Amino acid sequence: MPAPDALLLLSGRCPHCPALLLALTDLLKQGAIGRLEAVNIEQRPEVARALGVRSVPWTRIGRIELLGSHSRAELADWAAKADSEAGLADWFHLLLKEGQLPRVQALIEADPGLLGAVLPIVGNVDASLNVRLGAGVLLEHFAGTGTLRALLPRLGELSQHPDARVRADACHYLGLTADAAAHPWLNARLDDEDPDVREIAGESLAAVSGA
Repeated sequence: MPAPDALLLLSGRCPHCPALLLALTDLLKQGAIGRLEAVNIEQRPEVARALGVRSVPWTRIGRIELLGSHSRAELADWAAKADSEAGLADWFHLLLKEGQLPRVQALIEADPGLLGAVLPIVGNVDASLNVRLGAGVLLEHFAGTGTLRALLPRLGELSQHPDARVRADACHYLGLTADAAAHPWLNARLDDEDPDVREIAGESLAAVSGA
């Protein structure tokens, strides 16, 4: 996979921009990014307007957009995973943690194939409650659609997760697929050791059967 391209918006009055430009230039020299474009928004304000950027430094690496100052190590990490689902999942996790649910939803609505990047959040037992709730809102938004049904096998795998909370959430989302193919996964959880998982599996099984 080729190295991702990077775009940096900066200004001459930004104290953090020179260090970020230097770090990105270093990554460009090392081949961690394939191309670097730097734009001074004082000279080209139309670029910032088109991207909806209101403060700098602002960096885009691949599809991932980052606001503020970041270390070279952080930038290298984002560059290494910029166009992978794991990278997008980490970015979505960051946005949800910052309370930017509408932005994530808009990104997925524009490209429904990105919904799969929400599943690693569902399986992340260390994710905070607000992040998990945000992930739930995103998946529920696509209830009954082919976009969510396409994730059914992966949701089935999550329904076997060691953590009961993850299993319960996965069973709930399996029910939202409105697809009979969810039956085997849900039936397997009717005898789960956790009562909440059993209850949600039963409710989802009824929902799928009645769809």
